Amino acid sequence: MRIDKWLWAARFFRTRSLATDEINRGRVQLEGHDVKPSKEIRVGDLITVVQARMPRTVVVKVLGEQRGPASVAQQYYEETAESLQASAKAIELHRLSPEPALSLAHGRPTKRDRRNLQRMG
Repeated sequence: MRIDKWLWAARFFRTRSLATDEINRGRVQLEGHDVKPSKEIRVGDLITVVQARMPRTVVVKVLGEQRGPASVAQQYYEETAESLQASAKAIELHRLSPEPALSLAHGRPTKRDRRNLQRMG
């Protein structure tokens, strides 16, 4: 089965064309190597997918030909323990990081502030 079709059937991407684009951008790897969308995969292959700057490593369990409900799609793969730990750690770091907007002292300039800045500049 083609990797782009499997990624679509396993619900990693909404369309096959999105899966193809992500593969071409190098955000999908098979056994640690970049691949083409037409690459054939087999049960037991290790696939790394980067979504939202977060890499997920999964092992192919089933080669599903059709896209079905999410509950069925989750049976197509099994996420590795290292990948689960890395995502949990990233989620925790994101939760503990400060809100960037709080570092702004005054926020956006008002219309009056912009006019004053234009007069001075």
